[in-house]
Amino acid sequence: MAYLIDGNNLIGYLWPSHLRDPKSKYILISQLLIFKRLKKTKIYLVFDGPPLPDMEIDKLQKKSLTVIFPALEENADLVIKRIIEKQTYLRRFFVVSSDREIRRFTKAKGAKSLNSREFRRLLKTSLKEYRKSLEMEKEEIILSPLEVDHWSEIFERRK
Repeated sequence: MAYLIDGNNLIGYLWPSHLRDPKSKYILISQLLIFKRLKKTKIYLVFDGPPLPDMEIDKLQKKSLTVIFPALEENADLVIKRIIEKQTYLRRFFVVSSDREIRRFTKAKGAKSLNSREFRRLLKTSLKEYRKSLEMEKEEIILSPLEVDHWSEIFERRK
C-alpha cells in the first residue's frame, strides 16, 4: 500500500492559517513518519514551490517516505499526475488531495482517492494509537519498602 499526498493541499485543510508557515511542512512530515511506521506503508509527499533553505531533503528521504518538490517550471499537480501515470499496481495506491482535478485524474487512472478530510481521520487515529503505545511503554517504577522508608525519612527531615 502506498499514499501519494498533495502536501500543500493537506496542510491547507489541517491548518488553514498555517499554510504559509514553513514549520507546518515539518509538522506534517513528522506526523506522516509516525503514520508510515504504524501502517507499514510507503508515502510520497509532494509540496508546491522550492524546498525551504534549511530543509535537508537528503535527511528527509527515508526508505518509505519520499518528499518531492517540483522543478521550477512545474507545480505539485503535474508531479502528482506523473507519479500516478508511472504506477503499475494502482489497486493499493491512494492519492490524498481535495483538489477536484487531481481526484478526477486519479479516478480515471484507476487509483483510489481520499480527500483531506478522510485522510485526516486516518492520520488522527494513527497518532492516537501512537500516543497510546507510548503510554503502554512507560515503565512503572515500583519502590521497595526500604526505598519508601528512605525517601520518607528524607522528606520528613525537610519539614
